Amino acid sequence: MSRRNTTALASLQGRRFMDSFDYGIIGNGRSCALVSARGSIDWCCLADFDSPSVFAALLDQSRGGQFAIEPVDVDFKTDQRYLRHTNVLVTRFVSSSGAFDVTDFMPRYHTSRGSHHCPPEVVRLVRPVVANPMIRIRFEPRLGYAEHPTRITRFARYLKAETTVGAHESVYLYSNLDLGAVQAGEPLRLQGDSYLLLAYDQKIGRVDLERVVLAFERTKLYWMNWCVRAARTPVYREHVERSALVLKLLSYQPTGAILAAATTSLPEQIGKERNWDYRFCWIRDASMTIRTLVNLGHRRVARRFFEFLLDAVPYKDDRIQVMYGIRGQKELTERTLDWLSGYADSRPVRIGNAAWCQQQHDIYGVLLDAIHAGLVMFRGEVASLEALWTMTRGIVRHIEAHWKEPDQGIWEIRGAPRHFTFSKVMCWVGLERAARIAALLGMDEYCQPWTTLAERIRSDVFAHGYDAQVGAFTQSYGSPYLDATNLLLCRLGFIGADDPRWAATVHATRRELCREGLMYRYRHADDFGVPESAFLVCTFWMVQALLSIGERRAARESFEEVLGCGNHLGLLSEDVEFATKRLLGNFPQAYSHLALIDTALLFAGGPLRTETLLRECEPFDFTEDD
Repeated sequence: MSRRNTTALASLQGRRFMDSFDYGIIGNGRSCALVSARGSIDWCCLADFDSPSVFAALLDQSRGGQFAIEPVDVDFKTDQRYLRHTNVLVTRFVSSSGAFDVTDFMPRYHTSRGSHHCPPEVVRLVRPVVANPMIRIRFEPRLGYAEHPTRITRFARYLKAETTVGAHESVYLYSNLDLGAVQAGEPLRLQGDSYLLLAYDQKIGRVDLERVVLAFERTKLYWMNWCVRAARTPVYREHVERSALVLKLLSYQPTGAILAAATTSLPEQIGKERNWDYRFCWIRDASMTIRTLVNLGHRRVARRFFEFLLDAVPYKDDRIQVMYGIRGQKELTERTLDWLSGYADSRPVRIGNAAWCQQQHDIYGVLLDAIHAGLVMFRGEVASLEALWTMTRGIVRHIEAHWKEPDQGIWEIRGAPRHFTFSKVMCWVGLERAARIAALLGMDEYCQPWTTLAERIRSDVFAHGYDAQVGAFTQSYGSPYLDATNLLLCRLGFIGADDPRWAATVHATRRELCREGLMYRYRHADDFGVPESAFLVCTFWMVQALLSIGERRAARESFEEVLGCGNHLGLLSEDVEFATKRLLGNFPQAYSHLALIDTALLFAGGPLRTETLLRECEPFDFTEDD
């Protein structure tokens, strides 16, 4: 099955529905749902992104629960697309008895008071297109990750689904269709426009078609207005817009946190145990997230994410984590849901993520790079410079105390700690950016000692992280293995693009880690065996590295290769299977879409690249009133 679909509106007619990633995503910044190409909601958590699932057929087809709308006819075709410039998804069904559209969205719009209305609700508008086809609705919620049975009770205005054992959970389904037929899964004649509104909270007041259609129009208008405010990119415009819409959808409205992905436990390798919960906010993505969103003109989203970082990260000597919950939670205890079979029997299904307590030194550099970027980009908008300065000094203390120690590295390897080259480089980044922050804030006495230690770390990396025999920077000190993270060294400012060691590293990494145009993270065995899939963000890093050494044609070919891995709607996950180009890992993956935008901007001329931020900036002007 070809995946060379380069538009977001590719047809699904005649395709075999075998790929778990033939999904669209709808959402409103509060939660989201995955809608299959066959019109079934197979993943949805309410009331929030990280709440227990209501539907989880994605992780267990027989037990997880789903919400499907389909023709009664056995043979039918579908076509799925997003309404242009929106996160509103339309699935068209065509069968011998007629045709109809299912329009799926989660309400999001501005209220008259200027706030955002984004309730934990899923709306499904069902509209006949040809004739009055017979349809069937399978409303099969399995609340609380399907651990215990869910009971459905019919009332006059709605169906109520609730748990019968354990913690109480409930949802409400409102519709102008016959609720008895909906509950029983009986055939229904589609006589006109109909709706199904699934709400986490019981609705107050009247629910009818007019009210639902109004919510649809307001939601559509909200997304269109959001898109029109973005900068127009001259190349790869549709890919950039869809990726930006994914990032906005995954931005948690109450706090500004951006989720790594909408799902948990979609495997990096089928049938294996590389399955993690990604419904959290990784700090590692911070500086690129801020820069990329600002580049696109979405300053408010970027600033809210920056403010979330400042709220979540401790100011002084508390331990800094690599990830936080979307409300800033620190403890993200990992456990397994052993009653779920997992996608394609890929156990275990996990919630929580044990990586929160790992020691990963790269996070220090990421945070200070993000703080520096925030100061430059949001100059005059940062609420408390003194608190930010306290945070900066606290992070520097962590670097001074720990940079010589081994850690788990950026890939969160769960084996013995090592001296990862990239972790050392990010410690250098942290001190280098801290010195720039000090200069911006007029704290010049800190610049020299921090710069001196930064140069000491840089010399250490060149002495132990670069292997002349291998001809490249390696994954860890004393190791012959290569790692795609080292493709970031030039953009971080650690090494110049004209340094022969840089070009040698790019070429060696491409020879060793590139297969069929896509990149491994690394190829040697770790504590879970030998990696078997491509890691999409690493391919974007390779494209950027090729551009830095002037190999634009090879960079474009590689970029087109990874764009072709997107599903029928242009959505990307974390990983892809080399031979089949099948998407793997959690989906849709914010980091993949972020890197897509970042790379496309380089082809468009590269506004606000890292080196632009590192040019000399005027120090802040402090007056008596300040």
